[in-house]
Parts: sequence; structure tokens; C-alpha cells
Amino acid sequence: MAKDKNSVEKYLAGLPQGRREPMRSLRQVIIDNLPKGFEEVMQGMPSYVVPLSTFPDGYHCTPGTPLPFLSIASQKNCIVLYHFGMYADKALMNWFVKEYPKHVSTKLDMGKSCVRFKKVDQLPLNLIGQLAAKRTVDQWVECYKSVLAK
Repeated sequence: MAKDKNSVEKYLAGLPQGRREPMRSLRQVIIDNLPKGFEEVMQGMPSYVVPLSTFPDGYHCTPGTPLPFLSIASQKNCIVLYHFGMYADKALMNWFVKEYPKHVSTKLDMGKSCVRFKKVDQLPLNLIGQLAAKRTVDQWVECYKSVLAK
């Protein structure tokens, strides 16, 4: 899965002490649950993409770039999960919003494609694992193409 494993490890090692282990745990749950065919790369942050060998069209905003699916980042005040599938697939977003309170007592802090976790000791790893597993590469590419066609 990992194309840029050393770069991802370097990113994680450079995080503040209190963020390293939560980010490593988050990364591992994604790796453990993401369907085959996605690739781990660095796109400014650890990202899980559809490689160009699978989907040569890549990301329409930056041609020649693999199609992003999921990314994780440590920002100043939170850990952020970017899930482009939730942005493009309303059913997936609705599922996540409905499931979130079953896993965490804090209020959901969500943007269009991002979920912010301010309490890094309360990352809903089981829920994130379920989310990562919900779409195969083929399902994500088809969803992406259908959204672009609109």
C-alpha cells in the first residue's frame, strides 16, 4: 500500500509529542481497513489515493495527480480527517453523521470534506476504520466520475 512510507514516517516523526501516537494510530486503522488498491502517498499530508496506474485521469483539479480519497493531518488545534468520498457521496456522509454520536460524546465538528478532532485522545478509531472500509477503489472512481459528469 505505501508508496511514500519513508515520507509518511518522516511527517509523523516531525509532529509534536502529543500528536505522534494519535496520528500513528489513525494511520494504522486506515491502513488496516482501507480496501486493496488505494495507495499511501504524501500530498502535503499522509493521503490515500487511487494511483494513476488504476485511474490515469487522476484528479481533475491537478491533472497528473492521483485521485485523492482520504487524507489525515495534524493541524495547530486538531487532527483532521479529509474524506473526499463523504463530500461526493451524500449517503456516506449521512451514515457517518448518524454513526458519530454512537462512538464519541463530543459534538461533530465537520466541514465539507473534513472532520476535526480537537480531543486527540478521543479519536473514534473504530468508526474511522468502518468509514475507510466502506468504499472500494472502483466504487470511489465511479462516484467521482458521476459527480464530475453533473
